[in-house]
Amino acid sequence: MKAVQVQEKGGDFVVVDIDKPSPKENEILIKIEACGICHSDAIVKEGIFPIEYPRVPGHEVVGIIEEVGNRVNKWKKGQRVGVGWHGGHCFDCQPCREGDFINCENAKISGISYDGGYAEYMTAPHEAVAAIPEELSSADAAPLLCAGITVFNALRNSGIRAGDTVAVQGIGGLGHLAVQYAAKMGMRTVAISTSDDKKDLAKQLGAHHFINTGNTDAAKELQKLGGADLILATAPNSKAISSVIDGLAKNGKILMVAATGEPVEVSPMQLLSGRKSAAGWASGTAMDSEDTLNFSALTGTTPMIEEYALDDVNEAYDKMINNKARFRVVLKP
Repeated sequence: MKAVQVQEKGGDFVVVDIDKPSPKENEILIKIEACGICHSDAIVKEGIFPIEYPRVPGHEVVGIIEEVGNRVNKWKKGQRVGVGWHGGHCFDCQPCREGDFINCENAKISGISYDGGYAEYMTAPHEAVAAIPEELSSADAAPLLCAGITVFNALRNSGIRAGDTVAVQGIGGLGHLAVQYAAKMGMRTVAISTSDDKKDLAKQLGAHHFINTGNTDAAKELQKLGGADLILATAPNSKAISSVIDGLAKNGKILMVAATGEPVEVSPMQLLSGRKSAAGWASGTAMDSEDTLNFSALTGTTPMIEEYALDDVNEAYDKMINNKARFRVVLKP
């Protein structure tokens, strides 16, 4: 089969011909129809985590089951399925015994722990697999398995209720989906961006208000609206995240899904007054992916995507990593 490998830390993507994998007894073999390129794929390219090279990246995978292992009962040949960031769990550690699979102490990550979706085929553990609803195309479904689940699962577990004010910081790969989900969940939705370039788009996606941090103080503008019950931080800019915290309403929460290593600055006094809080949220399991996909199909929520062939992977990755894509990039074998 054709696949894209990173062969060493910091290396380029290389298109290679390798043997098509065979599923182990607890795995399925997927013929890939689409795989999203995510900012987290830099982990493989730059060797940010310990990686066994060569490695095929990709954790936003959609395809058709071609074969199942002899211990796999739920999944059948011919089903269309997806695999996201959470690539499997051990079932034996304390978090798994508590049913908290996303915090498995031995969790696998698709395209990092094992070869992922920048290829024509891949294998994955059966517990990492999500069913894809008919209403979604494979290319549209792929980014929902990382960007989509990250914001959808964060929103629905944040404690917000219909009618609450939700501000989405950053209108990019995560944010343009978060605006759609928040509005369709019945929230008063505020889009926050650094210029007016995305104002019209934000309104089209469902935002009721738009704040341009380039010419206004976002925290003050949020307070004029009564404060945000939830701020979902989707843009990986710690200074930008810090700057909106004072826009929270009483009992408000800032929930961070943007993966940045730089510290966010917040003082205890900012949180003590009004019982405010700051927290983070990881993506979710395969069942959370299914919930995300089903809600997306029900409400017509889809990502804005740009499609590329496997052979054009370097161009596609460069566009994503340099923030020039609008808004998600999808490889199609």
